[in-house]
Amino acid sequence: MRRVVITGIGALTPIGNTLSEYIHGLKTGISGAGPITKFDASRFKVRFACELKGFNVEDFIPRKDARRLDSFAQYAMVAADEAFQMSGLDVNQIDLDRAGVVWGTGIGGFETIEADITEAALWNGDPRYSPFLIPKLIGDIAPGHISIKYGFRGVNYGTVSACASSTHAIISSFDYIRLGKADIMITGGSEAAVTKASVGGFSAMKAMSERNDDPMTASRPFDVDRDGFVLGEGAGALILEELGHAKRRGATIYGEVVGGGMTADAYHMTAPHPEGLGARNVMKLAMQDAGMQPEELDYINVHGTSTPLGDIAEVKAIKALFGDHAYKMNISSTKSMTGHLLGGAGAIEAIACVIAINENFIPPTINHFNDDPEIDSKLNFTFNEAQERTINAALSNTFGFGGHNASLIVKRFKE
Repeated sequence: MRRVVITGIGALTPIGNTLSEYIHGLKTGISGAGPITKFDASRFKVRFACELKGFNVEDFIPRKDARRLDSFAQYAMVAADEAFQMSGLDVNQIDLDRAGVVWGTGIGGFETIEADITEAALWNGDPRYSPFLIPKLIGDIAPGHISIKYGFRGVNYGTVSACASSTHAIISSFDYIRLGKADIMITGGSEAAVTKASVGGFSAMKAMSERNDDPMTASRPFDVDRDGFVLGEGAGALILEELGHAKRRGATIYGEVVGGGMTADAYHMTAPHPEGLGARNVMKLAMQDAGMQPEELDYINVHGTSTPLGDIAEVKAIKALFGDHAYKMNISSTKSMTGHLLGGAGAIEAIACVIAINENFIPPTINHFNDDPEIDSKLNFTFNEAQERTINAALSNTFGFGGHNASLIVKRFKE
């Protein structure tokens, strides 16, 4: 099998609009939550989210072009371009037929669905719809636009598996390169779901925190008082490249993707298996794929959404799989800072693992106040403050509605 390395990274998150800002946010343990500004949420049960801060798409994309893109695709383009620039790739020096894009989103053009369908359907007279309605809302349009911008003519599609979408995209891209079907892939995921329908729908499910009086501490993974996830938005992008290809052009290598696993809970449409069966199996498959033993892992960036059932099930899975080594690893949920980016979560959390390896620190799980007696407090959840640690291998978990599970392992690059 060919080796697959990471040569570029882009991040657009609620705690930083660039990779460097995201790194700073992870190190300092800041919260990206605050009152919703994108619409009047005063009559909603949930009135806060983790929105992007000070982001102006016209700083990156001309106004005419931006208007033809839903926000999830705008975010994808911005993150992908940061990763592309970081990689130092020259489209005139690569085989564009062997360069592709796989991109994940859980929902796609939610803003467009609301504006051009829900609201436009209330017309009094002739129906009027934008000619850009369909191209803006379909989930696969983000990888399409990315490929058009860089002229990548290889494999190109989108993955949709709820919160596991972007991890599935990264694993698929990893497979295309190591199987010899591509040399370069732009991959990751994005979501722009801070909308009326999204907030209202998740709220009706009782899935989100209702801590309106204290939004900055609302995302509380593993805390006894956690009451649901906090919705986030943004994008994460990675440039994956075959090792020999990267070395021949003198690229800087930030890490290596070594394994991925995918399973289904086959249990319930939204609730996890209570014993974390699917979660345990997917981590096991990722390690088998990487040819690694449990004791070789130093850090797990958990799914850790701050939901009452999900956090317990994931911890059970970790303890069942890793045994005594579970107490020697660091564990953290960066969703405590960024909120839950849904289909974009796996991408920014995989990036958090790469950052941790390169910067020698564990991002914290912030907003921990009281232990949950159903969660083993002897595990190192990296509560409230980042910890210095040399990390050689890290695993990222993402689990989605429908029982979709995906785990990705990245390692420090060694010749």
